[in-house]
Amino acid sequence: MTDKRFQMPAIILGLSLVVSVIIFGNFIYKIQSLNNTLTVTGSSRQKVVSDTGKLVGRFMRNTNVNNLKDAYKLMESDKTKVVNFFKSQGIDEKAMTISTVSQQEIWKQNEYDGQPKQYNLVQTIEINSNDVNQLDKLSKNFQALVDQNVLFSIERVEYYVSKLPEYRVSMLSDAIKDAKARAEKIAASSGKRVGVIKSASAGVVQVLSPNSIDITDYGTYDTSSINKEIMVTVKALFTIR
Repeated sequence: MTDKRFQMPAIILGLSLVVSVIIFGNFIYKIQSLNNTLTVTGSSRQKVVSDTGKLVGRFMRNTNVNNLKDAYKLMESDKTKVVNFFKSQGIDEKAMTISTVSQQEIWKQNEYDGQPKQYNLVQTIEINSNDVNQLDKLSKNFQALVDQNVLFSIERVEYYVSKLPEYRVSMLSDAIKDAKARAEKIAASSGKRVGVIKSASAGVVQVLSPNSIDITDYGTYDTSSINKEIMVTVKALFTIR
């Protein structure tokens, strides 16, 4: 049987907790009400075309340790063919950057089979150009090099927007307008009206492929497509009345 001497203090303590929760809850509600602000995120999207790009290709020779000297000579010949090919396609030699030869040993499961070691000799060529359509065309048509027995392949082609900072600034006003329109709809649902903007902070820029929704908290920069879509966001704080 519970001692009545301990029941009363417990009841008083319980009632005190209930009262404090009610008071504290009302206090938070009043602070929010007195604040009379609404934070909304707005966004703006704009379609753009890349105005600069980079093509990276590679050519190689396979050889064994006994034929390294001849293989290096063939690589020098291949380099001349690669440079001449791109020059014939209208690429300035100054726009080309060719790496030194990389010698990569080919590992075999049984390296004690008595056969000489095998190597891949690899060189890369990087082309930077403002003619993105030309880069796209070259990445798909290098048969002339193959016809000359050059083991050539495209590693990647990347497309960029050089005026991204300018686009970002011009799009911020549209993002703020979008934020205000959203705020007005939210405020109207509770019988209030949106007042002045108190503060605004821009989010990261998203450079997306057309119609993409692949956005991240840290920003996305798609380099695979010539046509892109830039998205900027703004978090805006409005007064409501």
